[in-house]
Amino acid sequence: MEGAIAVVAAENGPETGRGHTRWGLVLPILALPVLVLGFLIIGMFMWALSDEDDPRAGGPAKVPCAEALAFGGAERPAKAQPDRCTVQHGIDTGYAAVLRMPREDVRAWLRETYPDAPEIRTGSPCGALCLDVSHEDGLPASAEAHVVQVRVEYENAETALVRFSAFTM
Repeated sequence: MEGAIAVVAAENGPETGRGHTRWGLVLPILALPVLVLGFLIIGMFMWALSDEDDPRAGGPAKVPCAEALAFGGAERPAKAQPDRCTVQHGIDTGYAAVLRMPREDVRAWLRETYPDAPEIRTGSPCGALCLDVSHEDGLPASAEAHVVQVRVEYENAETALVRFSAFTM
C-alpha cells in the first residue's frame, strides 16, 4: 500500500495539497500594498519638508512690500521696483524686501528714512553700502522692528539691488 501512495505522489509531482502555499504568487501580491504605502509616506514627508511658502510651517510668506518696509519704519522709494517681499514668524518676526532702484537715489533714501542713523558704511564685507539701525541709534519710533539692516549691491552703473531686512529680537 505504501508503494501505491509513493507512485501516486511521484506522478502528481511535488506535494501541492493543503498546507503548502505557492509563495511565488502570494509574495508579489503582499508586497504591492507595502510598496505603495511606503512611497506615499516618503512622498508626504518630502512634500512637508519642501513646503516653504506655508507660514504655518515657519517658512517665509509673501507680503506686500509696503508692509515689509513699514515694519522697519520705511516707505518704498519713488523709483524702486519691488522684487520680492516676505515675512517669517517664529519666536521673532522678520520681514525682508528686495528692491531694484536707481543707484543715485539709494543714499538719499537712506538718509531721509533714517536721519538719526549711524553713517552709511561702504566696503566689501557688506556689499557696496550697508546700514544697520536699531532703536538705540536712530530707528524711528514708528518702526515695529528692533533692528533694520540694509545691504546694497550695484548691479550696473544705473541700478542698485537693495536688500532690506527688519526684525524683532
